[in-house]
Amino acid sequence: ELWGETLGRPRAGTVFFGGGTPSYLSETHIGRLIDVIRNSFKVVLQAEVTLEANPDDVSGPKLDAWLGREVNRLSLGVQSFDDRLLEMLGRRHSSAGAIKAHRAAVDAGFLNTNIDLMYGLPGQSMEDWRRTLEQANILAPPHVSMYCLTLEGGTPIERLVSSGRLAEPDPDLAADMYLMAEEFMEREGYLHYEISNWSKPGFESRHNLVYWRNQNYLGVGPGAHSYLHGFRFFNFRSPAAYVRRLGSDLAGSHGMRGLTAGSLDRMPAVAGVETIDRRLEMAETMMMGLRLKEGVDSLDFGRRFGSTPYAEYTEVIGELDDLGLLETDNGALKLTRRGRILGNEVFSRFFED
Repeated sequence: ELWGETLGRPRAGTVFFGGGTPSYLSETHIGRLIDVIRNSFKVVLQAEVTLEANPDDVSGPKLDAWLGREVNRLSLGVQSFDDRLLEMLGRRHSSAGAIKAHRAAVDAGFLNTNIDLMYGLPGQSMEDWRRTLEQANILAPPHVSMYCLTLEGGTPIERLVSSGRLAEPDPDLAADMYLMAEEFMEREGYLHYEISNWSKPGFESRHNLVYWRNQNYLGVGPGAHSYLHGFRFFNFRSPAAYVRRLGSDLAGSHGMRGLTAGSLDRMPAVAGVETIDRRLEMAETMMMGLRLKEGVDSLDFGRRFGSTPYAEYTEVIGELDDLGLLETDNGALKLTRRGRILGNEVFSRFFED
């Protein structure tokens, strides 16, 4: 409600319940949230409304309730169809439970589903990964996301690796798994439209395309990040701090109009603000756009910045082209196949100055 008033009840093309396990909430709470969103923003007709779900939380009543509140895309955090690896990851569900959850979602009427998978896990073999890909294909979700394991400090799996109880992930093996996924998914008719995402035609994630095209989005909730009108900002991570600050400062924030660094600092739940200048916005647009199969279109870049990528990054583009990491196709800069494997090395070059 506060953000809707502050921003003048703007248009919203997508809604995404994520960042944790929103499916853990009751159907009533999800419905109340959707009501508030629709009252606070102009949610477009046929908006993409996604809800992330843990397979263990999926039940007939919840599925029916979500569909009844116009949730039209379900993203299941499966991670693997290998029970040994699921146990290592600390997941509550089993492979059989994930299969059952996806089938229940389809039977309930969800036409747009996503499955999240992970590769490069400690102890995961190429054969393990192949079996997971084959099981995903049997379920035939319209969208599949695949992410390489990143060891985050302080997580249980990071502590196990640091202590030597789990083997270090092998980056070369992970690269081979990625190449296997590319070949497998192409053979099965999926479009590799973003580095980590595959979809059947017409089922690309509209919400995530906003991120990858470096467009505006608003994040609401503890720890949520936003990018609006040249500012990037994030909320307090602690739910208790988030609720306490909203409860104590909400009244004083009503009536605020327009975004400035000062006004964002006065928003009760905002913990930090960064002003994005033109140079940083260009670099981020290159980084995010190159993740997409469509790449960075020179004309679109020019309309946004009044210049071209070739004028702004002459030497960088030339060097990356010589290394076989970038190519030009119909006026768009794109990663080559090798460039997709070495994406982070490519992206970092646009931030060097």
